[in-house]
Formats: sequence, C-alpha cells, structure tokens
Amino acid sequence: MRRMVAETRLHPADFILPAFVREGVSEPVPIQAMPGVVQHSRDSLKKAALEAVEAGVSGIMIFGVPEEANKDALGTAGTDPDGILQVALRDVRAEVGDDLLVMSDLCLDEFTDHGHCGVLDAEGRVDNDATLERYAEMAQVQADAGAHVVGASGMMDGQIGVTRDALDQIGREDVAILAYTAKYSSAFYGPFREAVGSSLKGDRKTYQQDPANVRESMRELALDLEEGADMVMVKPAGPYLDILARVADAVDVPVAAYQISGEYSMIEAAAEKGWVDRDRAILETLTGIKRAGAQNILTYWATEVARKIR
Repeated sequence: MRRMVAETRLHPADFILPAFVREGVSEPVPIQAMPGVVQHSRDSLKKAALEAVEAGVSGIMIFGVPEEANKDALGTAGTDPDGILQVALRDVRAEVGDDLLVMSDLCLDEFTDHGHCGVLDAEGRVDNDATLERYAEMAQVQADAGAHVVGASGMMDGQIGVTRDALDQIGREDVAILAYTAKYSSAFYGPFREAVGSSLKGDRKTYQQDPANVRESMRELALDLEEGADMVMVKPAGPYLDILARVADAVDVPVAAYQISGEYSMIEAAAEKGWVDRDRAILETLTGIKRAGAQNILTYWATEVARKIR
C-alpha cells in the first residue's frame, strides 16, 4: 500500500556520481574521511563510469586531483590539455560515449597551491575578474576534452555568462552549464578537502554564501538564469532543503542538489557505530532531497542506490 501511494519516488536516472581521479596512481587510493569512496586511478575511473551506466545513473561529475608539484598560483594544471582532469574526461568519454553524461568540475581550487577557487591579488584576496578569465579557458579546454556538462562551482560573480560566451566562441553551444547557484560556506565540506588533496589556506567566506541567508540565494539564482545557466544547483543538500524548495518553485529549468561529503560521512560513521540503519538512512535522506524539489542528486551512493531501486 505504501509503495502504491508513495508521492515521491527515487529513480536511477535521478543520480549523478561525483568521482575523484588522482594523478600518478595506478590503484585507487581510499579516502579515510569517506569510507567506501576512493581517489581513482585512470583505469578505475573508467570502471566506475561503466558501473554507473549499467546501474542506470545519469551522469558522473569528475574532479581532478593533481600531484602537488603540478599546483601553482594560477592553477595552470586545470587548463593544461594534458592535465589530469582533461585526460580523465577523454578517458571516460572514450569508455562510455554518450551513454553517461560526462560532467567536469569547473573550478580552480584543486589546482592552486593556495587552495582557493580563484586567482589571488597582491593582498591575497580572490580577484573575481581575473578568475573569470581562467574559468573561460577552463570551460573551453574541458569541452574539447569531451565534457557534456561543465559544473561551474567557483561562486565568482558573472561566471555563468563568461562560461557561456567562452563555449559559444568555440562552437560548443551543445555543452550545458550546471550552475552551482546556491553554494553555502558549510562545515560539511571537510571530508571533500581530503578527497581533492586541498591546499586551502584560510576560508571561502568571501565568495561562498552565508548559511543564514535566503534572499541572497534567490538573487544568485536570478543572475545565473539571466546569464544562461541550463541547470541550477543547491549545495549542500540536507541542511538547505528549504532553499532547495524555494529554488525549485521559482524556476523552469532542471534543479540539482549535492549531498556532500560531510553528509555522506556522518551517515557512514553513525552506521559503522550501529547508531543508525545505514540503508534506511541513505534512502530517507535521498527521498527528502527529491521531495524538496531536486530533479537530480549528486551523491556518492549513486551507483549503489541505483542498483537497489531498479
């Protein structure tokens, strides 16, 4: 009876799998703060992409993890055609073709030696406009490497318009933009910093949003849509279901939410202690995210859950 009258249903096509690929490794490297998640080698990433296809997952969002020696102040590894992210994009496209949406993280934080999402000025502050120039180049390089979708996650003002113009200039109108529209300065990003080998010094409060604010997110939403976003996202998901519902009610484009590393790790840790039923907790949180209005959910459980609910 419950199954028949359920108002919200999860489907494998709802899910996007975030995945990390690390330069210079031949085997997957476990992420201690995220049990069950790894920094992939190039080969294991291709396998994970195939498994996602077989499970019915819609997409894979790829994050590059370069060697420390390849990081610099401008994040040049992020625009090097032979950088780890671009190589991985080509690998995965060659493996899965168009059977899986191949998405790329369009941000500099993994590639900078200071760990910020943009270029710094002489006083150590993120220079918004100088960063936009780097994003434009990144978008073009990622599109050339095979990305179907670029995930504009850096939270710079004007990033969607600049990215759209950059893609159009090289005739890549077919590459979609997923805007990280409401990306909050959250305590729940902690495990992700290990996952990408972050070199962050300080914090990102000057460009990520204040958890206390709602109207700010709605202004960002209006700007992203005006600049040409094809899809919009709320991140994190669980602590911001009210924002997600507001965004979903306000737009006629697809809405995504990212169940981030801290959300994942809390459930895994509590389940390991025997404090919660792991499978039920996973499904309950994902159902809540979809019920709040997410059409697509980025979650590290994407392939596992997709297999169970097919």
